[in-house]
Amino acid sequence: MDLGLKDRVYIVTGASRGLGNAAARQLVADGAKVVVTGRDEQRVADAAAELGPDAVGVAVGNADADAPERLIALARERFGRFDGILISVGGPPPGFVADNSDEQWRDAFESVFLGAVRLARAAAAELEPGGVIGFVLSGSVHEPIAGLTVSNGLRPGLAGFAKSLSDELGPRGIRVVGLLPARIDTDRVRELDSMSADPAATRAANESRIPLRRYGTPEEFGRVAAFLLSPAASYLTGVMLPVDGGMRHGF
Repeated sequence: MDLGLKDRVYIVTGASRGLGNAAARQLVADGAKVVVTGRDEQRVADAAAELGPDAVGVAVGNADADAPERLIALARERFGRFDGILISVGGPPPGFVADNSDEQWRDAFESVFLGAVRLARAAAAELEPGGVIGFVLSGSVHEPIAGLTVSNGLRPGLAGFAKSLSDELGPRGIRVVGLLPARIDTDRVRELDSMSADPAATRAANESRIPLRRYGTPEEFGRVAAFLLSPAASYLTGVMLPVDGGMRHGF
């Protein structure tokens, strides 16, 4: 199936590793060009080099106030156009209610929530009909995840923002979509599992609650992200799509 991605240009934040990187890899594999970001200069440079000539990397965090303008300008300067953005960010610190400090909440709000709002707002002002804004969120949008209180507090609000944005931008022909990953086998998920007394048992217990009985791969997530961002998904907007192997049992 031709997704119609050839020569389209996307910004993918948080793409030096994890889910953002998986999405960027699939976009490039399907013919798109990408601007990838990460906070660590060396990691983002390595990620861009691995993606090849159809990628350029820039070390910038989602919380940086000037990030949106810099990234959109770079996309146009390097590749001549700007077709969409996938806003991904590393997960906020784990912890239960009593574990997370005010500073951790503020930092997470800046990067996970406000940074995403700024990026989406700037993209909305620059995109033409057919453009798309995507958010990498979490299964916690529907059901809180034990030990991830900060994420549980911020992700549902960002999903609400995305849904509102889809209503506002729809008449302009701009789509807004969200992805809700659960147990995808990334460094972040392995780190969370390792915090338990028995990581192997924790993983086995998690897998037993997934109808497909396994964690997803980053490549599987990347293929879904590339489809949602592509012209092939032109009649999908306002959706929050679980990428979770069936872990969410509700409709």
